[in-house]
Amino acid sequence: MTRTRQALVIGGGIGGLTAAAALHRRGLRVTVLERAPSLQPIGAAISLSPNALRALDVIGLGDEIRELAAWQGDGGLRTPGGRWLSRSSAEAAAARFGGPLVLLHRAALIDRLAARLPTGVVRTAADATLTDPGGSDRPARVRTPDGELEADLVVGADGIHSGVRGTLFPHHPGLVYSGFTTWRVVIPVPGAEFASHETWGRGRIWGTHPLGDGRVYAYAAAVAPAGGHAADERAELLRRYGDWHEPIPAVLAAARPEDVLRHDVHRVAEPLPAYHQGRVALLGDAAHAMPPTLGQGGNQAVEDAIVLAHHHDDLAAYTAARLPRTTAVARRAVRVARFNLMTNRAGIAVRDTAITALSKAGPALFLRGFDGIADWRPPVGAPPA
Repeated sequence: MTRTRQALVIGGGIGGLTAAAALHRRGLRVTVLERAPSLQPIGAAISLSPNALRALDVIGLGDEIRELAAWQGDGGLRTPGGRWLSRSSAEAAAARFGGPLVLLHRAALIDRLAARLPTGVVRTAADATLTDPGGSDRPARVRTPDGELEADLVVGADGIHSGVRGTLFPHHPGLVYSGFTTWRVVIPVPGAEFASHETWGRGRIWGTHPLGDGRVYAYAAAVAPAGGHAADERAELLRRYGDWHEPIPAVLAAARPEDVLRHDVHRVAEPLPAYHQGRVALLGDAAHAMPPTLGQGGNQAVEDAIVLAHHHDDLAAYTAARLPRTTAVARRAVRVARFNLMTNRAGIAVRDTAITALSKAGPALFLRGFDGIADWRPPVGAPPA
């Protein structure tokens, strides 16, 4: 009788749960080890572009998310005074990439991914440490509060500060500060009527988008020294963005200090030499943490998970399939951050003029930014839903 292969997934975020669901569909016996006491993520939303939705189709979840989430694309880029630099539509986005861009709360996606797994697969409050990556002659080993576990495959999906990455590549330089900090808020804003937008100022950006559940997702980013925090982050946002166009003041008026999340943005600047070693594979932020300026961090983690399941018995093929693509996406995200967080006034004037001219001549810059990214498709041979 053929033995069922064992897989341990360290990390119960979006990438880890997608990998667990995809590996389960491939016939592996999967256990997810999540350090936190529950699977509930921080209170923020996630944008899923057609590449990630097609990946979720492989585990039978794509259509459910398309129906649940708010479609994106109706809106565009603005100046702090409210002038539109570029407009786009959800229909244009769907036509260009073969499907919609959607937005939903991370908790909703986590819940639906977890529902794709059998009862008992996910273990919370399970702090896992890789002790041996294994090899062709031995399994990988992971230490947990309940003892040491062996596996044919270990998936390091433990996020930007990945302990698995540090174990596999102890001499890699690790994370660097991207030069800017971010704020996020998900709240109801009574009476607010607006088109989705991202607004670019001098060294600052703001985005406001409606969610399908009636709440509003807003985010901001600003060039700032690392490690800075305000006693009242809502007041800090009001100081930086309070005189920008509506609905930004309305969002700030509706927010409470405890609604605002702030995080410095770090990234893996030097690509890893591989996304695997022995019987261990890395995915998502653990492998290629990138700035959020393309909204592709979670999307690339979902892609990783589906491709890893496809190549679960050939991790070198997984690295070959994912490392070049994610490195290119991460580098583009860095370039976009430099472009939309400019601080030079003359450069900003030229940038805004160019955006307006280019958008009149063809698809909006918002859509052009996803060319070569949103049109990705899962590997041929991935089992259909």
